[in-house]
Amino acid sequence: MATTTATTTVLYCCDPLNERRADAHFAAQARQLRDAGGTVLLIDHDALLAGDAERAVARVPEGTGAVWYRGWMIPSGHYAALDAALRRRGGELVVTPEAYRRAHELPGWYESFAGLTPVSGWLPAVPGAVPDPEGLAALVAGLPPGAGVVKDYVKSRKHEWDEACYVPDLADRAALHRVVARCVELQGEFLAGGVVVRSFEHFVTPEATAAEVRVWWRDGVPRLVTAHPDSPVNEVPEPDLESALEPVRAAVEALGCPFVTTDLALRADGVWRVVEVGDGQVSDLHREADQAAFVRLLTAHEAPLRTPAPSGTTPA
Repeated sequence: MATTTATTTVLYCCDPLNERRADAHFAAQARQLRDAGGTVLLIDHDALLAGDAERAVARVPEGTGAVWYRGWMIPSGHYAALDAALRRRGGELVVTPEAYRRAHELPGWYESFAGLTPVSGWLPAVPGAVPDPEGLAALVAGLPPGAGVVKDYVKSRKHEWDEACYVPDLADRAALHRVVARCVELQGEFLAGGVVVRSFEHFVTPEATAAEVRVWWRDGVPRLVTAHPDSPVNEVPEPDLESALEPVRAAVEALGCPFVTTDLALRADGVWRVVEVGDGQVSDLHREADQAAFVRLLTAHEAPLRTPAPSGTTPA
């Protein structure tokens, strides 16, 4: 797990039109971090994704030491290249490439969260390569019968729900192959890792709250709860959520990554389920969320959430 130092240094993506300032999407966070005494450094995200990690870190001073990253998603291989480039300059990412991949990609986190998340299977695939119908049929044979959801190791095409995400009946080989093929096509060069098929579960939205809530974990401790970035409101049902966090806490601890997000949704039978897990460095924040609270989380100054103590223990 990561240790906290007196000064938190964070790499933000630079503005594509001005390499001297943070990308507009993260500019408010960067200002809050500076105001809190942290150090903001900038990297070129476009250069990193183009395969030029050295150019991406050109503005990072030599001997920077341990740094966090906060910005747009980075494919796991490029994240490893970023860490290697930083190490050649006397720096390193607090979240190692191994830990980043484990939290960022479903095959890395699935085992730790089994029982808390929909049953899933996956097949490695390169961009543009669609698994054959026989391979997909074998993949879903281990899933419960009924509907399923298709995604890659990181993201789904939920905004193209009917054509590239949802399969009404996994036993329908033609429909399954058609949806997977469309998902692969739309993901294009950004297809991450391969194809994932998940059992579909029906979720409900608690009254006047977000359909999904995002819990932010630092060093295995829940520090902040926000609405999912896609939610039209930032209201979260925290009192009802507290009892659901203990099994999630155990899964986060088993995962062993320093900065993790878990997206939770309420299933129709009243059980909170983990819909997605991610590395907190590249997880988006709801537009109405408290930026100052997020920076306190990033600098480990945010108090842990109040959650029930595990059975058989005494609260400190």
